[in-house]
Order: sequence, then C-alpha cells, then structure tokens
Amino acid sequence: MITNYIFVTGGVVSSLGKGIAVASLAAILEARGLNVTIVKLDPYINMDPGTISPIQHGEIFVTEDGAETDLDLGHYERFIRAKMSRHNHFTTGRIYSDVLRKERRGDYLGATIQVIPHITNAIKECIIEGNKGHDVVLVEIGGTVGDIESLPFLEAIRQMAVEVGREHALYVHLTLVPYMAASGEVKTKPTQHSVKELLSIGIQPDVVICRSNRSVPNNERAKIALFCNVPEKAVISLKDVDSIYKIPALLKSQGLDDYICKRFSLKYPEADLSDWEKVIYQQANPVGEVTIGMVGKYTTSPDAYKSIIEALKHAGLKHRLTIKIRLIDSQDVETRGVEILKDSDAILIPGGFGYRGVEGKILTAQCAREQKIPYLGICLGMQVALIEFARHVAGLQDSNSTEFAPDCKYPVVALITEWRDEDGNVKMRSEKSDLGSTMRLGSQTCYLADDSLARSLYGESTILERHRHRYEVNNMLLKHLEFAGLRVSGWSGDNKLVEIIEYPNHPWFVASQFHPEFTSTPRDGHPLFGGFVKAAGDYQKRAQR
Repeated sequence: MITNYIFVTGGVVSSLGKGIAVASLAAILEARGLNVTIVKLDPYINMDPGTISPIQHGEIFVTEDGAETDLDLGHYERFIRAKMSRHNHFTTGRIYSDVLRKERRGDYLGATIQVIPHITNAIKECIIEGNKGHDVVLVEIGGTVGDIESLPFLEAIRQMAVEVGREHALYVHLTLVPYMAASGEVKTKPTQHSVKELLSIGIQPDVVICRSNRSVPNNERAKIALFCNVPEKAVISLKDVDSIYKIPALLKSQGLDDYICKRFSLKYPEADLSDWEKVIYQQANPVGEVTIGMVGKYTTSPDAYKSIIEALKHAGLKHRLTIKIRLIDSQDVETRGVEILKDSDAILIPGGFGYRGVEGKILTAQCAREQKIPYLGICLGMQVALIEFARHVAGLQDSNSTEFAPDCKYPVVALITEWRDEDGNVKMRSEKSDLGSTMRLGSQTCYLADDSLARSLYGESTILERHRHRYEVNNMLLKHLEFAGLRVSGWSGDNKLVEIIEYPNHPWFVASQFHPEFTSTPRDGHPLFGGFVKAAGDYQKRAQR
C-alpha cells in the first residue's frame, strides 16, 4: 500500500485553529472512504505535555494506550473514527531523547550526532513507522513558520517529499488574512510573507487555507494564488463560524477534498457528510437550555477542560438542549459559600491535582447531595464526593485523601502502596510511597454492577474507559461507606479498584474514577454525559413546578 502524506503548517500567528482545520479535512477524506490518521508534531522540549500546567497548554488528552498528549488529539478523535495513540504525537523532547538514548548505546557507531541527518531521520521514522497501512496521513506541525524550535520538523517534512515522491506529499499552509476595519479591506500581505518564509526553507505549499473573520473575496484569493504560486482553486477561505462542526462542509464546498484526491490520484466517491449535517441540525434547533455549574481550579483557562466542555455539548445535541456552562472557581465556593452554585441545573466537578480549592469542591459535592442536584464527578470529582460522604454521612469526621492530608485519621482515598503491599495484601499505611508507581493511564476494563444506574446508562456490563490518576479509593474503609449507603457500581477489571460510585437515594449522583470525556464524540455522544444532561433537564422541570 502506498501512503500519501499531507503536511500542515501554520503562519503569521498561532491559535488560528490549525488542529480543527486538520481534523475537519481528515473528516472529509474519511467520509469518502479513505483510511486516514493524523500526527501532531509539537516543538517544545518536554517529553510530553503531561507535566505542563493546563493553564499554559490546555488539557492533557489521554489516548487508549496511555499516552499523555496534546489537546489537538482530542479534536482528531472527535472528528474521525480512528483512535489516536502514542504514535500520533511527538515532541522535540521525545525525539531528542530517543536519539540520545541510541547515541549512549553506541547505535550510531561513533558518528557525530547532528540535527541533520540524525534528528530529521528520527522525525521521519516517527511519522512513517508508526502510521503504516493508511491511505492518507495528515501531519500537523505545531507553532508557526519562522519559529526557531520548529525548524527540524520543517526540514524533516521537506526531506520526506523527496523520499516518498512529490506525488505522494502535499503541503497545506494555514495563515491569517486580517480584515482592516479602518479601510474596509482584507489584507493578503501577511500571507504572502508567511509563504515567503516557508519557501526560504525549501517548502512550496500546494494549498493555502486563509483564516479570516469573513469570507476572503475572489479578488484577494486570486492575488494570493498569484503571489504564492498555487492554483486559485487551491486557495481556500476558512471564515469564522459559530460551530466547529460546520468546517468539514465549508472545506468540502470549496472542493478541497476533490483537489487532494486528484493530486494523489485517489478515486473515491464523494464525501457523505450526512452525519455532520445531523449534528449541525441538532445544534441549530434546540428545544431548551440547561445550565451546568462546573466547579474547578482552572476556570481562567477553559481549554483545561476542553474535552469535558465538548462532551457536555455532545450530550446536549442528543437531547436537543443548549448547554450553558458556568465555570466556577472552587476557591470562590470556599470563600462565598454554596450560594454561588444557585441557578445551576446540574453540577460537575472535573479532574485535577493539588490541594488548592479542594475544600470548595467538597462543599459543592455536599450541596449537590443534600439538595438533590444532579452531580457528575470525574476523577478528583469522584474522590471529593467520597470524602464528603465519609465525613457527613458515614461519620468518619477526619476523612481525606493522603494527597492533601497524609496524616488524616481516615484516608478514604490514598495511593495503592499506602494500603496494599507488594504481594497485594491490604494494609492501612506505608512509610514511603512512589507517586509514579501508582499512576494509571489509558484504557482499562470496568465491570458494571447489575441494577445500577451506570449499567442502565451504558446498556452493557463491561466497558472500556481511560484513566489518568494516581490515587485510589481505599478498600480498607470501603465497607464503612457502603454500610452508610454508598453504592459501588463499577469495579476495575481485576475487581480490586473502585471505578464508579452512586447514591441510590439521590435522583442522579454518579462519579467515576476514569475520564469519560475522552471518548465522547459529536456523532455518538457518551452515555454518562447523556444521562447527566437529561437529569439536568428533569431537575429544571421539577424546579419550575
């Protein structure tokens, strides 16, 4: 099988939506029947974004195989059916680390290690070896042309066109075309300069996608085509839209997929975007609105909760409800009280690390439990609900997580090594614990209890969901909580770790240790989010009576 490569670069400024544009193009090609995948190359030195603050870099998207990756991989999975893996995301740090590891082993037989050819060869190997068997591999280069740190990636994709054949490599450049309100004109000069920068390193774009707050007029498109040496039909206008899920149709309407298929000599039927038309119709024709109060610590950076926000919107599509999300800082709950939660039809507490704002989250979980407000807890959101239940229902007053209070009397949440020894026998506390040794990452099996709410939502007894956490429910104290009324409705594949909890005496209170948001898509939604949004609608109706 011959694999074709589409390399996507960005110019002028960052944050133009390159990842969404790449995902949308992949969605059209997939809708034609092509086997498609996407690779993201990020030019930062970190091995992966797992240690980067969500405030700086947005959420960490976890793949099925447990890779901590860029949030753009979440966009990829929401737009195409293919699942991402560690082979779909590479950073400069990871590339250099692999090369240096080989150098230390002597794999290069004493050669002087250089950016060219050793680093660029490693980049090409990562793109090719991990993504064989696809008709088209789209490769997104992070950052913008002209960035010093992205030069090795740009040089590698320049070389690839020579090696795989220019007929199997296509360059797409996404750039800003600003509108100057003072003169009432769309300006093409930034795009011209950006393409000139790309040409200076030996890459001639085949397609130029023009991002603007309005459609780029034909005269300006013709001018860009002339100055950038591309056919006029290969200059694509990508204006701002009110829904990212309109972008596949917008690109298709300008013939971008036809142009690419002809360029690669691929004969496939016209793209069937009926699934996306349904999504857009549902989005444009809601029958109501619900307000979800999301209580977290990164409220100044919504991208930190990107997959959760999208998953809520997906659930809204299925129930024809517009989702209004109120981002509430958990520290504000601590200082101002639970009154700040009023007017919320449901409450969600997402995952997170660190003690800041935790007591506010515990107060929030208590409010949701006592006032019968629908509640969905994710990862830390489950743990704070458990702590709250232990303190105020089970009578274990000094309950906490050892992450926040190592010497608490009732560590209802702890590292596995703090209540289980190396042979698997349970114990209460360990003198020392290795944080990394207990990290659970990636897709894992969960068994659902019969007659549970979770079982009815999923419609099956065994599910696969993705994890990203270190701390677990302490089984040594679990019987006290179950006796007080807690229901464990999901267990890990080995039946040893709590995955889902519920409150049977509550209209809708579900919390999971895993992250269901990572598997939600606009076309399919997710059962937990779907049930949660429906419960929000039901709560709103009861409150209005």
